[in-house]
Amino acid sequence: MWAASCLASCCAVCACDACRTVVSGISRRSARIAYCGLFALSLIVSWILREVAAPLMEKIPWINHFHQTPDREWFETDAVLRVSLGNFLFFAILSLMMVGVKNQKDPRDSLHHGGWMMKIVCWCLLVIFMFFLPNEIISFYETTSKFGSGLFLLVQVVLLLDFVHGWNDKWVQYDEQFWYFALFVVSLVCYVATFGLSGLLFYWFTPSGHDCGINTFFIVMTLIFIVVFAVVTLHPAVSGSILPASVVSLYCMYLCYSGLASEPREYECNGLHRHSKAISTGTLTVGLLTTVLSVVYSAVRAGSSTTLLSPPSSPRAGAGKPLLPLDKVDEHEEKEKAKPVTYSYSFFHIIFSLASMYSAMLLTGWSTSVGESGKLVDVGWASVWVRILTGWATAGLFIWSLVAPLLFPDREF
Repeated sequence: MWAASCLASCCAVCACDACRTVVSGISRRSARIAYCGLFALSLIVSWILREVAAPLMEKIPWINHFHQTPDREWFETDAVLRVSLGNFLFFAILSLMMVGVKNQKDPRDSLHHGGWMMKIVCWCLLVIFMFFLPNEIISFYETTSKFGSGLFLLVQVVLLLDFVHGWNDKWVQYDEQFWYFALFVVSLVCYVATFGLSGLLFYWFTPSGHDCGINTFFIVMTLIFIVVFAVVTLHPAVSGSILPASVVSLYCMYLCYSGLASEPREYECNGLHRHSKAISTGTLTVGLLTTVLSVVYSAVRAGSSTTLLSPPSSPRAGAGKPLLPLDKVDEHEEKEKAKPVTYSYSFFHIIFSLASMYSAMLLTGWSTSVGESGKLVDVGWASVWVRILTGWATAGLFIWSLVAPLLFPDREF
C-alpha cells in the first residue's frame, strides 16, 4: 500500500511537471495553436461525456428532477451542451478582456499569449461548474446556440469568398501566360468535379421507386445557382474571372452533398447509407475528426484575418507620424513600444466562442436527432436544412460580390 501510494505521488508530480513544461513552452507564435488544442480538447471531452456520462447524470438531483426520467439521449445532449457552454464562456470572457488591445505593450497582450496554466485551470473549473447549473439555463443556451451557429456559418462563407477572390487576384497580377493557363486548369478541374458530384448526388439521393422530390429540388437548385454564377461572371459588364465561380460552384455542390448525407439513415431517399444499419466507432471517429478540423480551421482563419475587424492601429489600418521628429534611439524605442498587434484578439476569441456553439449543434444533431441517428455526428433534418441554406447564402453572397460594384460604383468592395 505504501509503495502504491508513493508510485501514485510520483506519477502525479511527473504529470504536473510535464504539464508545466508544455505550458511554459508556448510562445507568441504557438499561442494560436494552443488555443486550437484547447478547443479540440473541449470537443473530445464533449464526445466522451456524450457516450459515458448519461448514467452518472441520471443520479444528479438538480439535473434529473423530473417525475419520469428522460431518455438516455436527453442526458447525452445535456452533457454536450454543458461542456459547450463552459467553452463558450471561457472564450467570451477572454474576448471581452481583449477589447481595445492595439499594441504589444498592452499588459493584456501578455495575457493573450501567456498564463496558460491559469487558463487551463480556469477552463476546467468553468466546465465543471456548468454541471451545477439548472436545466433552464442549459435550455436557453441550446436555443441561443442555433443562432450563434448560423452566424459562425456566415463567417465561413465570408472567408471563402475573400479567399477565392484573393487567390484569383494574386494569380492575375503575375500577368504571365503560365498563370493564366493555371487559372484555366484549376477552373476546369473544379467544374468537372462539380458536375461529376452532381451526377453522384442524383444516383445516391434520388433512387428510383421512391418519392424523393425534396432531394431533387436541392440538387437542381444548386445546379441553377452554378449556371447563374457562370452567366453573371462572363457578362461583359461584370468582366469577372471564372476561377472564383468554379471554386464557389464546387463548394455549393459540396454543401448540397453534405446536407443530403445528413439525412436520417432510415430515410428511404438516403441511398448513401441505406445499406448501413450499424454505426461503427470508425464512423464516429471520422465524423468527429472532420468536425474538429473544419471548425478549428475556420476559427483560426477568421480570427487571424486582417480583413475582418482589424484593430485601428494595425498595419492595415495605418498609423500617424509624430508631429516632432525624434532621434534614432527614441524613435526605435517608440516603435517597439507602439508595435501594433497583427490581428484582433477580441474577434479571435469571438470566433472560438461561436465555434463552440456550432460544434455543440453538430455533436447533438442540432438537438433534434432521434433513434439511431442520434448516435451520429451532425445527422438530422435540422442539419440538412442548415447546410442547404448555407449553400444558398453562399450563392447569394457570391452573386452580390459580383454585381455590387455595378450597383454602387462609388463604393469600394
